[in-house]
Amino acid sequence: MEFAIRRATRDDLDQIIELLADDVHGATRERPGNPVYAEAFEEIDNDPNRLTAVVEQHNELVGTLSLTFSRTLEYQGRRRMNIESVRVHRNHRKAGIGTEMIKWAIDEAKRRGVDVVRLTSHNDRVDAHRFYKRLGFTQSHVAMVLELA
Repeated sequence: MEFAIRRATRDDLDQIIELLADDVHGATRERPGNPVYAEAFEEIDNDPNRLTAVVEQHNELVGTLSLTFSRTLEYQGRRRMNIESVRVHRNHRKAGIGTEMIKWAIDEAKRRGVDVVRLTSHNDRVDAHRFYKRLGFTQSHVAMVLELA
């Protein structure tokens, strides 16, 4: 299994949105082809504290994830990284790609001097929760959401 993990480019955008839409939650909220994604991608790509990565295998995009880096006044200025929007194409799951993506993200956190890595996952993604726990993550907080739009 050979694949490469790299920073996403604008040319990857349509395939990233397709990955995000190919899921129970994404199918109801994502709209492939909507031009708003290009604006969002440019904003994210120009922010040094945000990173969208993709996984390529045999010239096919098979995975993606998003990283956000921040600091807090808590814990004496702790640096944090949040992992979100982790997706592996349905035909490539159970092949170790997800594990390598998370390891890659953790390596990026270490490179940037991050003290703690957090990730978000929808409550009903039980399989994903087991996967993250196998990688050493623990469930420690309750996330609250307030939709404004």
